[in-house]
Amino acid sequence: MLKTNADKLPIMSVAGVVWHPKFGGRARINVDGQAYFLPATGGIVYNVKIGDPCLGWAADHLEPGVSTRHKDNDHNGSYQMLSCIGNEATVKSGDAKGEKGFVTGKHGGCDHVIIHFPQETLEKLSVDDNIGVKAIGQGMKLLDYPDILLRNMSPTLLEKMNIKEADGKLKVGVAKIAPAAIMGSGLGAGSSASGDYDITLFDEGIMKEYGLGDLRFGDIVAIQDADNRYGYSYRTGACSIGVIVHGECFGSGHGPGVATLITSKLPMIEPFIDDKANLANFFL
Repeated sequence: MLKTNADKLPIMSVAGVVWHPKFGGRARINVDGQAYFLPATGGIVYNVKIGDPCLGWAADHLEPGVSTRHKDNDHNGSYQMLSCIGNEATVKSGDAKGEKGFVTGKHGGCDHVIIHFPQETLEKLSVDDNIGVKAIGQGMKLLDYPDILLRNMSPTLLEKMNIKEADGKLKVGVAKIAPAAIMGSGLGAGSSASGDYDITLFDEGIMKEYGLGDLRFGDIVAIQDADNRYGYSYRTGACSIGVIVHGECFGSGHGPGVATLITSKLPMIEPFIDDKANLANFFL
């Protein structure tokens, strides 16, 4: 079992509300210059959940389940940073008060925390319902691997992932492996402790080579040559493990979003394909 400092991590209460979808009043433009109007981020999505395909929907940047945000921008920064994948979420108001779910994603730009709730809970939820999260995970360390950093990772998720130790490295089960060359929106960000960055899927050859056409919400993925310790950057030999948090996008530089979980600038992370590497298989 991996040794961590999980017993030293504080558990903190953070909160948001179910956030309404937003429309800026203008069409979006795809990579071929065509205008489009599609559902995008925010709201309650009743028929899309972790484990479902993240490509093929008539939507742009689709977030599965429930999108949440704090109404105060300063408080939202801490809500998004402190919430970690796998943290318990509880409805605090409305018809679904008391029902529980868990955090599945963090989406930069719109700065949402994405949460899975059972279908019967979704039917009771309303926009502006209060959601509380028991936040734990930021600051977690692998005590025997100081050169491997954890981001946005709850202790519960770490326990459930398929991770093996061998020859001083971590072998991590992932659903897909992608090259850093196709990573887009989010590059250059100063922090990987909130938000995500996007896998662009406009090169059909690379999509086919890496089998990215059947990516799913909640998939654990590896990005080769990606150093995500203090933002998102390219570094030969580095590797980062993350989770797919939102769906495909049609604008240049965008695509399914990846929130970072494990990262190292050194060649100490070796991904291997595991078809079960999805949040749905870990938590549902």
